[in-house]
Amino acid sequence: MLALRPRFHSFEAYLAYEDDSDQRYELFNGELIAVPTESGLNFQIANRLFLIFALMLGTDRVRGQGLELEVQGEPKNRFPDLTIIREEHIAQLSKRNTIRSFMAPPLLVVEVVSAGELQRERDYVAKRQQYQACGIPEYWIVDPQTETVLVLALTAGSYQEAGNFKDSMAIQSPGFPEVNLRVTELFQTQAEKLSP
Repeated sequence: MLALRPRFHSFEAYLAYEDDSDQRYELFNGELIAVPTESGLNFQIANRLFLIFALMLGTDRVRGQGLELEVQGEPKNRFPDLTIIREEHIAQLSKRNTIRSFMAPPLLVVEVVSAGELQRERDYVAKRQQYQACGIPEYWIVDPQTETVLVLALTAGSYQEAGNFKDSMAIQSPGFPEVNLRVTELFQTQAEKLSP
């Protein structure tokens, strides 16, 4: 028997859909597109950032890869690798971990770039445009292939480069000046940390 995939004519209809799985989907032209699992390296980098921000802000304001963000364009939603939410979001997200377009935007989103040209284009161009349109004040693009962190800050409705950090440079965040992290610490493996 052929199983038909559901089509959705609105974001609200998509939000009401349950398939009784833990699979995450992006809504693209009314159809569900399964979001692939991230690599172990991407998880490791996102987890390091989660810990750093959780120690600064508390765990309730730091959301990992399960947070869904409604965006303009296609797909209609994204799942950032890390999101710093506002205090007001904590109660708003208690039933569903989705920030809707009518809610205040999160303060920061971070994407860890996956290998491949399509993924680079998605994080550097498509998501940049979508997050900018949402009014998210700060967007970090963490690139394991080049071992760089590009920090973009929203200025007059447009993302401007606040810094492109590499090697032992300290990452400087306009919205979170208390961040104390060097790029090498973000990409360094446990074996490299232990070697003399």
